[in-house]
Amino acid sequence: MDAELRSRAQRVIPGGMYGHQAVANLPPHYPQFFVEGKGARIRDANGVEYIDLMCSYGPMVLGHRNPVVEQAVRRQMRRADCLNGPTEHMVRLAELLTQNVPHADWALFCKNGTDATTLCVTIARAATKRRKVMVARGAYHGWAAWCNPNTNGITEEERSNILYYEYNDLDSVIGLLAEHGADLAGIVASPMRHDIKKDLLPVDPEFARRLRTICDQLGAALILDDVRCAMRVDLRGSWEPIGVRPDLSAWSKAIANGYPIACVLGSDRFRDAASSVYATGSFWFAAVPMVAALATIEEATRIDAIEMMRVAGQQLRDGLASQARSHGLAVTLSGTPQLPFMTFAGDGQLTKSYLWADECVKRGVYLHPFHNWFLSAAHTAEDISRALDATDDAFGVVVKQFGRD
Repeated sequence: MDAELRSRAQRVIPGGMYGHQAVANLPPHYPQFFVEGKGARIRDANGVEYIDLMCSYGPMVLGHRNPVVEQAVRRQMRRADCLNGPTEHMVRLAELLTQNVPHADWALFCKNGTDATTLCVTIARAATKRRKVMVARGAYHGWAAWCNPNTNGITEEERSNILYYEYNDLDSVIGLLAEHGADLAGIVASPMRHDIKKDLLPVDPEFARRLRTICDQLGAALILDDVRCAMRVDLRGSWEPIGVRPDLSAWSKAIANGYPIACVLGSDRFRDAASSVYATGSFWFAAVPMVAALATIEEATRIDAIEMMRVAGQQLRDGLASQARSHGLAVTLSGTPQLPFMTFAGDGQLTKSYLWADECVKRGVYLHPFHNWFLSAAHTAEDISRALDATDDAFGVVVKQFGRD
């Protein structure tokens, strides 16, 4: 069935599939099409079940088809979803977010991470009347022209006001200020460095604090791209534990457990600018995703989903580290337990990672060879134990082909 669907897709979809969902660049046993998900499990078009360690690349924070979220969604679907205007749930969701997130005085809603990050940049420019925006080199903030990692179809002029610093490298930021500080609208940062094909890197708290100071001194906006980490690192915002609060933050992925919604949260200083820009979409005000977000946030708070993910993720990390040692393989485990990742030492071309990930998929565990993984609150100790059985066998295949380190 998967092969048939791929063949049909080739005729009607450019490239057969596109974006991060395309598996053409992944190892050969990765399925392209899926039919079902429940809890921490997914099933592909061939009927094969996997323990899902990607969680739809982040959105499934409570697990697939979480009953609390699905019940709330069904109730709203019986009434309406997309109307001529929003329902009261938009106001309720904005109230909940501003109550829960200390740096937020207001909220705007949209559909995906690119919407949210681009809206943050637009608001920062509207507020400051400046052009330049700093982003970390290699960071992903969406597919729009200003941030797309692929420059096909994008003109130099569309990137002319983007400046690149090195993550956690304060000197690289300061080096840009002499020439561009007077025209700096904002600095965009991810809560951690989660570039693909690299070990994840926690933010240096001092680096984050200095970014905050620089933005305060220059009147620029500190923008936190929390699209990937929000609802997994901290429900209050991913930099809240280190005491650094952004002016604007972009949220998406996990806030509605798979239903399409994103938001920009901001401080009062940027309220007027936020009301002055024009940004909208026919589906941005739909009720069902807002109801799903309310249910997701409330349920994640009630069950302490972040701690559940941390426990499951730590079990996974500890198991992988122990297995790698027993096989004589040197690996690096990075990221938080809720957003883990693993690389092999000296594997610059990802040859070992591709083989290992492919062997995991063959054994019913879906993870990724070069993108960070995601845990959900639905992952049980039994799920992780079952996944570790597969990863252990996969390590054995790597040793057989490449030998011990």
